[in-house]
Amino acid sequence: MKLTVVTQPPSRVRAQLAVAVLDPDATLCAVDQPELDRVLQAARRNFQEERQKLEIFHTFPSQSPIEHLLIFSTTLSKSQNIWENVKIFAAKSLDYARGYHLGRIAFFLSSEEGAPFVGKVVEGFLLGGYRFDKYKKEKPKDTDISVSIVVRPEDREASEERLKRYSVVSEEANRCRDIVNEPGGVVYPDSLAQAAKRVASQSRLKITVLNEKQLAKQGYQGLIAVGKGSVRPPRMIILRYEPHRKSRHHLALVGKGITFDTGGISLKPPEGMFTMKGDMAGGAAVIYAMAAIGRLKPPVRITGIVPTAENFPGSWAQRPGDIFVAKNGKSVMVDNTDAEGRLVLSDGLARAGEEGATHVIDIATLTGAVVRALGEAVAGIMGTNRDLVQAVIRSGENHGEVFWELPLVEEYKESLKTPYADINNVGGKNAGAITAGLFLREFVPKGLPWAHLDIAGPFLLEKSWKFYGEGATAFGLKTMVDLSLRFNEYFPN
Repeated sequence: MKLTVVTQPPSRVRAQLAVAVLDPDATLCAVDQPELDRVLQAARRNFQEERQKLEIFHTFPSQSPIEHLLIFSTTLSKSQNIWENVKIFAAKSLDYARGYHLGRIAFFLSSEEGAPFVGKVVEGFLLGGYRFDKYKKEKPKDTDISVSIVVRPEDREASEERLKRYSVVSEEANRCRDIVNEPGGVVYPDSLAQAAKRVASQSRLKITVLNEKQLAKQGYQGLIAVGKGSVRPPRMIILRYEPHRKSRHHLALVGKGITFDTGGISLKPPEGMFTMKGDMAGGAAVIYAMAAIGRLKPPVRITGIVPTAENFPGSWAQRPGDIFVAKNGKSVMVDNTDAEGRLVLSDGLARAGEEGATHVIDIATLTGAVVRALGEAVAGIMGTNRDLVQAVIRSGENHGEVFWELPLVEEYKESLKTPYADINNVGGKNAGAITAGLFLREFVPKGLPWAHLDIAGPFLLEKSWKFYGEGATAFGLKTMVDLSLRFNEYFPN
């Protein structure tokens, strides 16, 4: 799919399918052709009077430069804000084009209020057009589609910048979705490391990959403990981005990379276990966020760290009751081997301190408890630094990724006590997302501002949602890239 910005007047645009979005409070497109304006004004009245419950598909006479006009209204989807609606409508218009075999689309944003939505249109087309059909014998035969985003001449420069930025982020999000959607037998710690090496080469990042011998020598016992049951040993992936100018901040992004999670000896039930191929979604989001960061070049130093392992119940697997000493010297009793993500993250957080980070964020499909609390559309966030937590939330809002702050309740730390070690890896049956956060906090290097993102709800979909189809969403990637680009705005000192 080819997307371009054009500045022709709407009356001179030639397209098989033109798309317009109506909103009660904003004018996203202005047209200079009487017949086109008449159709839009009639549609606006029908939507306002609620006589129209679906989008309008209007066909023009054969001599018209526009063959069909698709009209959406934000009143059709009141549960989403205007930004998300534009993305949803872009994805729907692509479905129309595919269904009617229409190859040329024009999306009208030809007004002062419309131009800021260029990036949202790009997201809608690229993310909404994604398919994972690698293993299907019969693949859809799509028409080659080109999309012209129509803006005013004075908005060209800003619009082309938005096109570039949102194309990069959406392309890397789709690459992330690809690797999360792959079967667990295809993606394992070393293959994830090889994918990261390709990213480093393409985006001009520096990379270090620690193998099992180096992990053991350097004391990363969380990874070693979790990976013992698999014939495929663990790895730690470190991707580094350096801006052109010296940066006063150094942001570390730490992603859980459990490439398949059986639960280990504390075996999961079989229903839906196949989705545990996506237990590395946090790590994948970090790798491909780093790919986008390398291409977009934010003015802040960023390091991506992905501790990756398979959690299998092999003959050498860790057992419930086993104890290991973490990198920071604290002993951990493994009461439940299915609470393994926090163990590998303890090593990733330690590495962030060793890399010299000034701020650290971890992202993980960590707990079922957060899904029960917040559902599948919202991720949990908690942390030790109010400004960092709020910055993540704001960056998420910019891209329709919603984070809800959960408290780190001090008294709940009691549930992590054990007579056998400094800390237990699980708490009681209640507040599982919070006790997991409290566990992680014990391994954040002292004084380092930290935020924890639990994306167990929205990382993988069983049915279509907004502009996403079934499968992986790359949730969190767009937030991390946005945060990186705005980091010096959020933290000016």
